[in-house]
Amino acid sequence: MSFEICFTRRYCMSHRLFNIKNSRCYVPHGHNEYVKVTLVATGNDPLDGTVNMVAPFALLKKVWHQWIDDHVDHSLQLSSQDPMLTYFKTTEPENLPHIMITPGDPTTELLAACFMSKINAILQDQGLDVRCQKIEVVETPTNSVTFSGNPEQVICTDQYDGPDTPWWQRPDMSINDLDL
Repeated sequence: MSFEICFTRRYCMSHRLFNIKNSRCYVPHGHNEYVKVTLVATGNDPLDGTVNMVAPFALLKKVWHQWIDDHVDHSLQLSSQDPMLTYFKTTEPENLPHIMITPGDPTTELLAACFMSKINAILQDQGLDVRCQKIEVVETPTNSVTFSGNPEQVICTDQYDGPDTPWWQRPDMSINDLDL
C-alpha cells in the first residue's frame, strides 16, 4: 500500500547537444518543458485519522518549485565539455549563474536523472519522509522521458570536472559548480 503524490512545473530552457555533430540539436535552441515528479512516502505510517496526509503539498513543492522557477527556468544547458563555456567564462561571466552544466550533453534523459537526484536531496534535507519514485520531463508535446531508479547509476561523471558532490546531489539552488 502506498500513495503517489504528483505535481508538475513548467519552465523554458535552451540547450545544445555538443556531442551530436551535424544535427539540428547541435545548434543552440530552446524548449518549453514540463517536469512531473511522483513522490512516495518512505515511512510505513498509515493515515492518522485526523490530518490524513503524508505531508502538505505546499511543503513538498516549495523548495523544488523555487529551484525550477528561479534557476532552471530560462537557463542555458550545456555539456561540461562544450567550448561555449569558455566563451561565457571570458566574455559574459555575469551570465554563468544562468548556465546549467551537465556531465556530457544535456539530453532529456540526463536531465530527468539529474532532476530526480536534486529533488531527493532537497526532500532529504527538509527531513521529509518522502522520495521521488519517478520523474517525467516533457520536452515537446510529442516527446518525453520518464525515469525511475537510482540516478547515480546512470549519470556518468567520468569527464565531469567538478566537486565531489555535484550540483544535482546538493539540496541548494545550484545548477552548476562554477562558484565552488
